[in-house]
Amino acid sequence: MYDDYRGVIVYCRVFDGRLKVGDKIRMMGLGRTFNVTELGKYRPKPEKVKEVGPGETCYLVAAIKTLGDVRVGDTITIDNDPAEKALSGYEPPRQMVFCDFYPATNSDKKGNDFEALREAMEKLSLNDASFTFQTVHSEALGFGYRCGFLGLLHMDIIQERLEREGDVEIVQTAPTVSYKVDIRGKEGQTEEVEVHNPADLPDMGSVIAIKEPIAKVEVMVPKQYIGDVMKLALDRRGVFTNQMFVSDARDMLTFEIPLAELIYDFYDKLKGLTAGYGTMDYEIARYQEDRLAKVDVLINGDHVEALSVIVHKDKAEQRGRNLLVRLKKQIPRHQFEIPLQCAIGGKIIARETIKGFRKNVTAKCYGGDVTRKRKLLEKQKKGKERMKSVGSVNIPQGAFMAVLDTSE
Repeated sequence: MYDDYRGVIVYCRVFDGRLKVGDKIRMMGLGRTFNVTELGKYRPKPEKVKEVGPGETCYLVAAIKTLGDVRVGDTITIDNDPAEKALSGYEPPRQMVFCDFYPATNSDKKGNDFEALREAMEKLSLNDASFTFQTVHSEALGFGYRCGFLGLLHMDIIQERLEREGDVEIVQTAPTVSYKVDIRGKEGQTEEVEVHNPADLPDMGSVIAIKEPIAKVEVMVPKQYIGDVMKLALDRRGVFTNQMFVSDARDMLTFEIPLAELIYDFYDKLKGLTAGYGTMDYEIARYQEDRLAKVDVLINGDHVEALSVIVHKDKAEQRGRNLLVRLKKQIPRHQFEIPLQCAIGGKIIARETIKGFRKNVTAKCYGGDVTRKRKLLEKQKKGKERMKSVGSVNIPQGAFMAVLDTSE
């Protein structure tokens, strides 16, 4: 817990030995030393004590000012008589869902909002070891944080707590999952890397296989909606594995569904199909290789990494077309024609075109020789091509947010 006056307050349990006020302690995981200034117990209100012994739990204050000096699951030992090895602590949690948080503001105080978001996240990560974040930069949204969560519920809780307790407004990008990618190493050996963002995917020439997380999903549903739920799951590349009788009115259906298909709107669709009576629970079962590909978005011939997505090859063309239709509505018209393309590797799979503004250069020509009109149109065409080669496309923030829209 964090206190503005006393610093970081640590909750601990004594396994062996005694801990007294004034002891010089060492955090074995990080190697930092501190002097204990206060010990206390909750009975149930906090009461200060002079020392604690084996089997007792307490809170500890040692003027720990920096949040990075403390780690959940660390072992405390006396500095001048240390333990030989640290206790096993907790198994580090594995983040499965990732998304970016950016400060939501259009004011000139963008830097202040970024700092406020950082402080709120640091305080929150103190008592939630399964929440991780690191700084990222987006072309449209500026500086923000790439955050890792255990699942969708965890992501919603973190966002709610940041807005309520940290008093910050947040723009959240589309959630993505972690992929395991087998690549060819330097000496021809296979290496496995973990990718949390489509933009970080290695060059496809060196990629041997892309593995995605598969979730075991249990859906409790009224009997009359079983057919609809089965169709929903199978449309999301799900595999039906089991059906269990629960009561006269309800059944439990078990599926294996790729986590990437769950994280968008599966739960919302499930609630809609079952009139609110369907419930679901999921856990990660394994990583499995599939026909996955990175879809790149090219705007005026330039790659825009922030819009890249990893999808199944069977759905790549449909997903690409839907994405380009939304982008076409968001990007304003320019003086020149703007091609929007989706590509897998070097192969274009979808295209839309934003028409450029055109002045009617033949308006002053009435009657007469048609070659004069042609000359004016050719001159205009050359000017547009020259403008297209040197002009840059302004991509608004709404275009990046269009990627979040999963409606067909």
